[in-house]
Amino acid sequence: MYLTYFKGQWAEGNVPLFGAMDHSTWLGSSVFDGARAIRGRLPDLRPHLERVIRSAERLGLQCPLTVDEMEALVREGVARFPADAELYVRPLVFGADGFLVPVPDKSAFALTLFDAPMPPFTGFSACLSTLCRPDANMAPTDAKASALYANTTRAIREASARGFENAVVVDSDGNVAEFATSNLFLVTPEGTVVTPVPNGTFLAGITRARVIGLLAEAGVAVEERSVHPDELLTAVEIFNTGNYGKVTPCIRYEQRTLAIGPVATLARERYLAFAGAA
Repeated sequence: MYLTYFKGQWAEGNVPLFGAMDHSTWLGSSVFDGARAIRGRLPDLRPHLERVIRSAERLGLQCPLTVDEMEALVREGVARFPADAELYVRPLVFGADGFLVPVPDKSAFALTLFDAPMPPFTGFSACLSTLCRPDANMAPTDAKASALYANTTRAIREASARGFENAVVVDSDGNVAEFATSNLFLVTPEGTVVTPVPNGTFLAGITRARVIGLLAEAGVAVEERSVHPDELLTAVEIFNTGNYGKVTPCIRYEQRTLAIGPVATLARERYLAFAGAA
């Protein structure tokens, strides 16, 4: 089920939003964010809504709604679903007017909620992509901009052609940035939990930050530093964090089979406990 709020009204289905002359249609001026509703709970909702406002500003857009107004709409929309629903919450801001540059106060807003059950904790496969993340001086990497996802889909298509479900993407220096669709964590043979340090080429996600904090509370420190791709060939655990699955283990990287390890399991358990209390 899809439920969309646009221009003051709720409607079911894939509601048309764009015109052929809208700036977002032909020049890509749109940003979005993703939050979760899990059986009525809304973990970290406000940080996601705050980020969509910041993302819009980075692209010269202006979100027409405040965080409080968006939160009220999200809660109104969630209440229209069954109490046990697991939903994806996606606010979208897009340029509706302008020639080369969007007109900020002509930006439009839509909110979509749809059924998206939490994926099982069974894991995914990944390989190293031949593509890399753009630097901050090449693209709006400090925003959750829709235009960035053309590169993401290229990496996923390449991985799929090789028989994998996801891809590890590097930065322009050749260091690991993240998975194509989520942030990356690994556990070294010595037992150190590591995640790539934010360097302007990828968004350090809200779930990533939450998981780092939850692991710290459990006595597990996470080291943020540069990660060479070869480290993934010896890691004893690899897992991701992101809005869709929250914490998901990588069980096959290139030709290596990996177990669902204790750190990923702890991170998942801690996150779900947090989400249940949110």
